[in-house]
Amino acid sequence: MKLGSTPMTPEPAADTPGSPPRKRRLSFPSAFTVLIAVTVLVWALTFVLPAGRYETKDGSPVPGTYRSVEVTTGFWERLKDLFLAPVNGLYGVTDTSTGITTPGAAGTFAGAAGVFLFILAVGAFITVTMRTGALTAGVARLARRLRHHRAVLLVVLLTGFSLGGTTYGMAEETLGFYGLMIPLMLGLGYDRMVAATVIMVGAGVGTLASTVNPFATGVASDSAGIGTGDGILLRLVMWACLTALAAAYVLRYARRVATDPSRSLTPPIEDDVRLGPESDGQVKLTGRQLAVLGMFAATFLFMIFAVVPWSDLHITFLPTLGWYFPELAALFIVAAILVGLIGGLREKGTSEAVTAGAGDFIGAAMIVMLARGVTVIMNNASVTDTVLNTLHGAVSGTSSGVFAVLMFGVNLPLAFLIPSSSGHAALAMPVLAPLADFAGVSRALVVTACQSASGWVNLVTPTSAVVMGGLALAKIRYDHYVRFMAPLMGMLLVAVVGFLALGAVLN
Repeated sequence: MKLGSTPMTPEPAADTPGSPPRKRRLSFPSAFTVLIAVTVLVWALTFVLPAGRYETKDGSPVPGTYRSVEVTTGFWERLKDLFLAPVNGLYGVTDTSTGITTPGAAGTFAGAAGVFLFILAVGAFITVTMRTGALTAGVARLARRLRHHRAVLLVVLLTGFSLGGTTYGMAEETLGFYGLMIPLMLGLGYDRMVAATVIMVGAGVGTLASTVNPFATGVASDSAGIGTGDGILLRLVMWACLTALAAAYVLRYARRVATDPSRSLTPPIEDDVRLGPESDGQVKLTGRQLAVLGMFAATFLFMIFAVVPWSDLHITFLPTLGWYFPELAALFIVAAILVGLIGGLREKGTSEAVTAGAGDFIGAAMIVMLARGVTVIMNNASVTDTVLNTLHGAVSGTSSGVFAVLMFGVNLPLAFLIPSSSGHAALAMPVLAPLADFAGVSRALVVTACQSASGWVNLVTPTSAVVMGGLALAKIRYDHYVRFMAPLMGMLLVAVVGFLALGAVLN
């Protein structure tokens, strides 16, 4: 989930003269509102929390070296920090000797600037690809090819959406596929719940077990001070197992509905009879669309190759490029231009799609900027290490497995308050990641716990526009969806906790 916003529900009609006033329903605030409130709250707490610092070695706090320090900045200096926090979070440089963050010099890639530009570049790339029509046509073509093997088709489609989730955080983009998936699944003898969950559960589980997803894994790893490829083996195993679990669960329900339609959780509506036959239409992929799909896949494969530390995995025949956000941002900008030209959008269409895509993703980028601003306020008031010292006392003495599970539990309420995986990661990781050093486990495990909690909550949270918007498009009631998801959520919870405990033991 890249963006957190209010549910996509229709606005109530305006009151008419003489009619009783309608009760206004309360809606959960957006991720922006939550982060602004958190920023102000944290700023206020800096006047109450004692200041302190750890000694550091190679950028990591040294256990047992925490000491109180005196902060000499007055109220007006701290007020200035509050207003400058987003700017410093985006484009700040931290003095390692004092921990103070100030606006950086031109040309530096500090703060969240690299992540900010990378998110915009990914948005441009995704939007350009969608405008060529290649992704939609590719899914439709695959569906046509496998129409006589509906169980295989269901698993392949769910796995495809899961791949989108684990590689680039496919979320809002899924809303464009409901118009295709609903008539397809109805034509195959399934119901609307199957159509919705192939998309929603597929992409959601992929995001939960993100491998190189820039919005979850990338931002969290950057905030934790490690590479995106760190911990990728555990996440790959998680992705494969959890995707298989989700596919088996959805397929079991689909077969039950196909055998006995009365067991469907979504009673048929009038449109179902009309939509079913539409799935029989012929779909052809043009040469341009095939080339776009090849370029789309090649870009993400190269991104994976560029960020994975092959030498750390003892793979010597592949070079470790060590690419980071500046290089990856350039990669996706170039790929967006090439996809647009290959797909026939021409110069004008490509430039418009790049601009529109960056605009669509500016919200996710700004959320990261705001979240980093919270960290800046804590660092400048010297309370980050105080919070870290308190958390260290709470988890000290626990085994590595218990520590990993505790990190998952701590992130669950944060995931509900901040549905944006990137905002959640940018806010939580600077405080939680150093705890891994105290517990003697890899910071990558804390990253995995963070993104797993975010992905698990975002499968059902009513604060997600992707969940509520998808259900609205599929014409499925939220309570019916929760009833479908409840057993799967329990199984995923047990599986994630097991993987985190295993990862801690094998650390």
